[in-house]
Amino acid sequence: MIIDVNAYVSRWPFRRLPFDDTPALVERLHQSDFTEAWVGSFDGLFHEDIARVNAELVSECERHGAGLLKPMGSVNPTLPDWQDDIRRCHEEYGMAGIRLHPNYHGYMLDDPRFAELLSLAESFSLIVQLAFYMEDPRTQHKLVQIPHVQPGPLKQLIEERPRLKLILLNSSIVGPPTLSELIAAGNVYADISHAESIGSLDKLIKIVPYERLLFGSHFPFFILEANLLKFQESELGETINAAIRWENARSLNG
Repeated sequence: MIIDVNAYVSRWPFRRLPFDDTPALVERLHQSDFTEAWVGSFDGLFHEDIARVNAELVSECERHGAGLLKPMGSVNPTLPDWQDDIRRCHEEYGMAGIRLHPNYHGYMLDDPRFAELLSLAESFSLIVQLAFYMEDPRTQHKLVQIPHVQPGPLKQLIEERPRLKLILLNSSIVGPPTLSELIAAGNVYADISHAESIGSLDKLIKIVPYERLLFGSHFPFFILEANLLKFQESELGETINAAIRWENARSLNG
């Protein structure tokens, strides 16, 4: 059993990715015995009609991945009526959570709207997924250079919201001391997608307790097998591996 908390549907606008067709992505996930994949939409990073992006995401999940694909809605607090987008995610679509991309939407974490967003998500018991980056700056299109998200006041924001459920996606750019502090500040988790060195899981649990680690592949941006192989080379044992692969995610979304 595997629950992937960091996958995407639709197409990356700067190049074609393998499995960026939803039926093909679903087939590939089934081949590796995934039981769930929490998916955002690449469109949510670039489109301004967020309500339509989320409606199409829900439709795509229902048409091609019912029971497997779990939609995570996009929210952009710099756009008008963004509060309604969160409400729809919760009330109309019954989503488990939302996925945020502050660097693509043009705001910092000290923006008051971000604090308001976290509070509203907390009130709805929505999981918040915060993506620190999407791709290596060296591969970004020269006309679209997107900086990494800086943690800034995130620790204080977490401490002020004890019921907030937060997942840090693609957090390898956050230094070990800061990442450990963020995890300890509240109900905070990190995915394993960008832990890419040899023995990455064994190294990562020295920074993040295994009870707070989740399987995330960044698929189809990253190759799915790369994250599956991390468990084959791990010396952590089946109890810890199972916790990371699915048990922690199931508990978080329970």
